[in-house]
Amino acid sequence: MASPPAKKVLVPIASGTEPMEAVITVDVLRRAGADVSVASVDPGSAQVGGAWGVKLAADALLDDLADAEFDLISLPGGMPGSSNLRDCKLLENMVKKHAGKGKLYAAICAAPAVALGSWGLLNGLKATCYPSFMDKLPSEVNAVESRVQIDGNCVTSRGPGTAMEYSVVLVEQLYGKEKADEVAGPMVMRPQHGVEFSLKELNSTSWNVGETPQILVPIANGTEEMEATMIIDILRRAKANVVVASLEETLEIVASRKVKMVADVLLDDALKQQYDLILLPGGLGGAQAYAKSDKLIGLIKKQAEANKLYGAICASPAIALEPHGLLKGKKATSFPGMWNKLSDQSECKNRVVVDGNLITSQGPGTSMEFSLAIVEKLFGRERAVELAKTMVFM
Repeated sequence: MASPPAKKVLVPIASGTEPMEAVITVDVLRRAGADVSVASVDPGSAQVGGAWGVKLAADALLDDLADAEFDLISLPGGMPGSSNLRDCKLLENMVKKHAGKGKLYAAICAAPAVALGSWGLLNGLKATCYPSFMDKLPSEVNAVESRVQIDGNCVTSRGPGTAMEYSVVLVEQLYGKEKADEVAGPMVMRPQHGVEFSLKELNSTSWNVGETPQILVPIANGTEEMEATMIIDILRRAKANVVVASLEETLEIVASRKVKMVADVLLDDALKQQYDLILLPGGLGGAQAYAKSDKLIGLIKKQAEANKLYGAICASPAIALEPHGLLKGKKATSFPGMWNKLSDQSECKNRVVVDGNLITSQGPGTSMEFSLAIVEKLFGRERAVELAKTMVFM
């Protein structure tokens, strides 16, 4: 029996779009097999500067998709990203026509109030949005404070910290509960959303490196885009100076679910400075690229020898750090399917493990906890909790 055709999804992005919300939605829907088009509404430019200095490259310009039909249109939030989406006449017409046919449409964070609300597409519906935008929802909308709200063909959600739940709900709306569960499983999502987060710490040491830590995040073809984006976005929110370095010959890389991310510099240029902390996102292809890069591994070895900070998530602890002796004598965790590659598996079941100057974590669904744990170690629990609340993570 032939498999049914892939559901077609449009995720428009603009200058100032919240990168976590865009990337998580695209990544999760592509895991479900959806054919997702990331389209730039910025005239003539496929490359978009998202919030927090995260640069993404769209698959197409919105103009090129004006006549395309979709099963779902999902708007990421962020400011001024949401207003840039709202002000795009073509997008407004496309979404109105789409909604008029009874098709599924969705928005997260500021976008439900700023875009869908102002277009009249939430009138008479139950909807939610980013907490500080709730009063911007038109009076015709039945505003509710749920993390994800479904009403008829419309799905709305609150912010970066609810983006994964939102995306899984979209999978369920398109493909059913069984597919949603199948996609959610390997992502290691939190058992309870909206609660406090914790880390398992051994051999506690101070990570006090000053008010503006220098952090290196390498990316390569095959890097897990959700993990990379959450790490970069959250640490920049905390006011760290994050340098995103490409291991490829170009700044643009194609991540594991085909999201195009754009680095700040090439690895050779990144190597010219010192870092307080080096962090490896996961993704099988990305982890393999890190493991093969003598320059990067050399840098991390120097970091470890100097007792400076380093960390990795998902496939990277097992594939990049372990074989190079960078977990020797350390407790760590990794993607659950790779625990057998770790020589010491005694702390694997923890979602985030800190052992002295090393931090490791399990996967996409633990990326936010991983990033917040880093914020906690660098800046204190109070700053981490405040950030978690800002992102509607708890």
